Amino acid sequence: KLHGEAVLGEPSKLVVRSLKRNLKQLEKEMKTLEDQLLLLVRQAHQDLLTRLETIPGIGRKTAIMLVVLTGGFDRFTSAGELCSYAGLTPVIRQSGSSINCRARISKIGNQKLRNLLFLCSFNACKYNKACRDLYQRIVAKGKSKKLALIAVCNKLLKQAFAIAKSGLIYDDSYRSTLVKN
Repeated sequence: KLHGEAVLGEPSKLVVRSLKRNLKQLEKEMKTLEDQLLLLVRQAHQDLLTRLETIPGIGRKTAIMLVVLTGGFDRFTSAGELCSYAGLTPVIRQSGSSINCRARISKIGNQKLRNLLFLCSFNACKYNKACRDLYQRIVAKGKSKKLALIAVCNKLLKQAFAIAKSGLIYDDSYRSTLVKN
């Protein structure tokens, strides 16, 4: 609304003053709500919150929202379930031999969680070694960068799930005993 007033040419000073006052009040309320949410999450899941923040590419706000939106990861028994809940799993649309569409993410899931992870995937591609390697490998195959970012979202969510369930902090050099090189 402030931009709309500025574009008019001769903005009303009274209206601009009122809009700025409203904006200031809303920002103050948002800050108060964020602080209260942080306090509530810390009371219930302090250890989980600090462990999630150790993942490169996931910050404090994202860690808080991961804990809130997943219920502290208690509702899920596998990383696949969590990825499906976020709507990041690929779905193939096919009917006989006439309709063969490319696989896309399902988008049947929590849109807020998906959006948060997509925004985190940009930083994860820079600072998280596993995510950076995955991104570069997919782009090198000739796939689109957006598809690679979705794969990074999936990887971040799986890393968060593993940290939540294992009780360990993020370790860049960790290798699973199931994986053989």
